[in-house]
Amino acid sequence: MKRAIPLAIILVLMPIFALAQSDQAQNPATQPSSVNTGTVFSDLWQDPTWHEAGPDERMFFPRDTFWGWAQLDLSPPHNEIDPNLCAGNSEQYGGVNAPCSMFARYMLSSILEVRPFGRGPLRRFMVFGAQAFLFGKNVPKTLYTWSPDAIGVEHSWGAGVYIDKGFEFRITQHFLFDRLGARDKYLGVADLGNNGPWGRYFAVGVRKSFGTRRW
Repeated sequence: MKRAIPLAIILVLMPIFALAQSDQAQNPATQPSSVNTGTVFSDLWQDPTWHEAGPDERMFFPRDTFWGWAQLDLSPPHNEIDPNLCAGNSEQYGGVNAPCSMFARYMLSSILEVRPFGRGPLRRFMVFGAQAFLFGKNVPKTLYTWSPDAIGVEHSWGAGVYIDKGFEFRITQHFLFDRLGARDKYLGVADLGNNGPWGRYFAVGVRKSFGTRRW
């Protein structure tokens, strides 16, 4: 089943490439240089994010190959991040020594988008990965610490094809939560398993981007 997923991805993305190229050829006026709506709301539906390849652009790994962000979050006591790995009443199974203490104080998350092709139809193709690492040792109503003990990581990957006017076709494979270190085992009655907040899924979707980034 896992081996069939890449093939399914290719079969799904191929007609999207064709559609995007056909629309661009038939509607050259959709390029950003020819847009002049004069109103803010109309601009939201134009195409401020797409840029055609320049004459000196490389075919492989162009200048804008990588885009992404990384973020570190700190959750104050009594507001811990709950990845839904332990029951909310974990304190009933050991108090401050409850074995299921996977309520996070810190979260390190990131997204990386890779656009490896700089010219031709493949310029519209991208792959991406997203992950969130959780750290902490807390039990609601009972134990609040600043411990950086590793809990685990929620992660996904996918691919996309830019179509036109801010629309992008995407596929996403999301995985089960992966525990790290000493938490990678059964932690008693309050342990809810590794489905986490989203579980495992595969999704096909369309994303609409609008507006212009301030930074």
